[in-house]
Amino acid sequence: MTSFDDNRSEFDSLRPGDSTEQGATRRAALKAALGVGYAAAVLPVAAQTAITTPADGLKAGPIKYTVNGFGVPAYAAAPAGKTGLPVVLVIQEIFGVHEYIADTCRRFAELGYLAIAPELYARQGDPRGYTDIPKLQADIVTKVPDAQVMADLDGALAWAKANGGDTSKAGITGFCWGGRIVWLYAATGKVKAGVAWYGRLVGQASELQPKHPVDIAASLQAPVLGLYGGKDQGIPLDTVDKMKAALAGGTPAAKASSFVVYPEAGHAFHADYRPSYLKSAAEDGWQRATAWFKANGVA
Repeated sequence: MTSFDDNRSEFDSLRPGDSTEQGATRRAALKAALGVGYAAAVLPVAAQTAITTPADGLKAGPIKYTVNGFGVPAYAAAPAGKTGLPVVLVIQEIFGVHEYIADTCRRFAELGYLAIAPELYARQGDPRGYTDIPKLQADIVTKVPDAQVMADLDGALAWAKANGGDTSKAGITGFCWGGRIVWLYAATGKVKAGVAWYGRLVGQASELQPKHPVDIAASLQAPVLGLYGGKDQGIPLDTVDKMKAALAGGTPAAKASSFVVYPEAGHAFHADYRPSYLKSAAEDGWQRATAWFKANGVA
């Protein structure tokens, strides 16, 4: 299990006193280490990201931990020199742990969290070489077992506990592909709260994905805040209604869960490197997400 100190040169990706050129070099090295470059055909990027969070005062960069003999790569960020930190698992989009996900970790770290984003389909392949989303889904994403993901998240919590995190104050948030994972992991009893950004709620059962959020809604062990777009063509609002109905008849955590639907937002409205970004919904959602964690003991 790799600690922060074992990765000191990589974690100090931006340091106070760096020149602009030095900072750019460190960012480039970090992106190369994590595979956070953007394939333009898959990820239509805006002229620039809306938010760029420096690592000043943070310990941030790539780490690795072992689960069932496999070294799981991840990105982690935390306030430098602090321990006993609340933990947030940050779950990737379909495109893996790229710079936007790393930046989200740093945003949480600035608020006093240890945030960790594992590469949850590293065993199945590398999304960087793909320029076609259906092929990416067929070759890699659909081959990722939910059981593998749950075990890797358990491993992330174990790493956090060994590196300054207080896992009795753990939460989980995720985007798109990761939004679905948030709902599933909230049923394990290993986090205190979740925030799911436009994660799929229903689907066909399969060997690798035996259950979907609507199937486990009634058994949630941690309340989840669902943040969804009213114009999301991939997640019809009737599936949100189905999820609400399933939650209403469940555990106290299920009944405490909540949805916010932004009428003018489409899918990926928080992804500030894509044309889908909607600043008003993204900022409101972020405020609600951080407040949700605090209200539910992830602070």
